[in-house]
Amino acid sequence: MKLVHSKETPFKIPYTDPDVVNLLTRRLISIIGESAKDQRIVIVCIGTDRSTGDALGPLVGTALSRHNSSLFDLFGTLEEPVHAMNLDETLARIRHQISMPFIIGIDACLGQVSSVGCIQVGKGPVRPGAGVNKELPPVGDIHMTGIVNVGGFMEYFVLQNTRLHLVMRMSEIIAQSLYTAITACKSSSTCAAAQD
Repeated sequence: MKLVHSKETPFKIPYTDPDVVNLLTRRLISIIGESAKDQRIVIVCIGTDRSTGDALGPLVGTALSRHNSSLFDLFGTLEEPVHAMNLDETLARIRHQISMPFIIGIDACLGQVSSVGCIQVGKGPVRPGAGVNKELPPVGDIHMTGIVNVGGFMEYFVLQNTRLHLVMRMSEIIAQSLYTAITACKSSSTCAAAQD
């Protein structure tokens, strides 16, 4: 879970936008096609089911796990979450098991009032724990985050009092766009077209 502060501005769109899945999918195809090449895609969904606001990652992971896809490796579900206590171990396991992985980090974040409900896609890692002043390793070659609530004051309390409907809906959108983009990128013509 992180507060939104980044040098490069990520692509950001409200989850209520009628074309949100299509726009996120196109952005992901562009980034994955440009960056992943022949690397194995690994999705790391960070968070815990013990906090409504921080459950975004595990909800995305659970939704993706239903596809039982061989197109990517998945870490972080409601059943087996990736969180502060096991993140280092999970990243070490990925480095040991997968040669040159292309990691997509998924996490909830806090932001400004006007950004709550927005989903972001950006190059570079997500920085889990930054919003609640935890020192955790950065995760991902690219990241997707959902701004679930307002940051800046009493973050743990804010995360506990985040609407479940918002988190559920955002997780469905992220999972759908990510799965669609990865499936499309396994067709080299789609990713090649995205790079032009």
